Amino acid sequence: MLPMRQSYRIIPIYTADVSGVCSALYELGGMTVMHDPSGCNSTYNTHDEIRWYDQDSLIFISGLTEIDAIMGNDRKFIDDIEHAARELHPKFIALAGSPIPFMNGTDFPAIARVIETETGIPTFAVPTNGMHDYVYGAGIALEKIAKRFTEKANTKNAIQKTEIRFRRSVNLLGVTPLDFGPQKNVNLLKENLQEYGWNVLSTWAMGDSLETLQMAGTTDVNLVVSAVGLRTAKVLQEKFGTPYVIGTPNEWLAEDISKKMVNVTEQQMEQLSNTQCLNRLSGMQKCDGTKVKDQLSRAFIPEAVYLKDRMQTSAEITLIGEPVTMGSLAAGIEKVYGRSARVFCPLKECENLVGEKDAIILGEEAMEKALKEAKIIVADPLYRPIAPKDCEFYELPHVAFSGRMFLTRF
Repeated sequence: MLPMRQSYRIIPIYTADVSGVCSALYELGGMTVMHDPSGCNSTYNTHDEIRWYDQDSLIFISGLTEIDAIMGNDRKFIDDIEHAARELHPKFIALAGSPIPFMNGTDFPAIARVIETETGIPTFAVPTNGMHDYVYGAGIALEKIAKRFTEKANTKNAIQKTEIRFRRSVNLLGVTPLDFGPQKNVNLLKENLQEYGWNVLSTWAMGDSLETLQMAGTTDVNLVVSAVGLRTAKVLQEKFGTPYVIGTPNEWLAEDISKKMVNVTEQQMEQLSNTQCLNRLSGMQKCDGTKVKDQLSRAFIPEAVYLKDRMQTSAEITLIGEPVTMGSLAAGIEKVYGRSARVFCPLKECENLVGEKDAIILGEEAMEKALKEAKIIVADPLYRPIAPKDCEFYELPHVAFSGRMFLTRF
């Protein structure tokens, strides 16, 4: 049975997949092109993108016209991109679709191949259509970067992880302003991990360059700090055999996350010790790096730290938002204050990231109904109009929901 379409009368919807692509790729030196009529990009740069006035970018819109949409004019689209690329020399070109080219059946992968052939610049398409939320768009964009630009796995990488006791190096996956706000908040996450001896090699994708992200395969473990990073974690696991842990290292949960990362790293060391790599080190037989990588991937089972050992009593506190960040906050509240908390996630494709007490709530009417008995709510200020009038409401702005409106509160 197909899900019913949702209508929104009071609260806004979460930012769309196209904005997610732009946000994820903003700082990586690539050229991101939204194929859409002129003016539509203002939703992104004036509302969703908090870095727009402080950091340069290569975010463009194609300026799709009515006649081009009706008659088709892919050559003009290609020529405009190639002309700009020859002047700007981007590290890559990303193409993001919108509703009109989606309805027209525009072949973005084919266009990307043409542009890459004619310019020599790595080009890829992100299959957006403006009808998904930002988690989908940003997640696929970073997944494309991981597949295309991270160094290929080799035998040397596998052997190094047996020769060197883990150095406590980690990549943070799924970091965008849409979930974490300004850079200072990301720096706090890094500091929380550094307190437990972890070195953050790369942050996908705030505060680091494409060149830094390319070295992601050399770390001991990956940390998925939001739903956006899950696709990337799976790619890096497949390419390098790197295990990943799911959770946001806020001040209350950083220690638990650190312990889990140590645990999965030790498990990987033990798994490696039983492979042919050690035999090769002693000169006994040839090591197959690909086979080692595959064995590591099959042996690893990811775990969301924030879902472990949660209180089973009825929830006193309701948090609304992205499941990993809010789930980690809920776990921290239970750990520090001993008060049961639950998460209502209004985003799709997050079913595996919520716990037994939590729920995926899609649509304004469904969320208003779910909040009817809530006594304490932690959410973006724009949820207040549909919250019970007698509840305690604690404001926690979420850029993906309210944009720049409450930026001064971060």
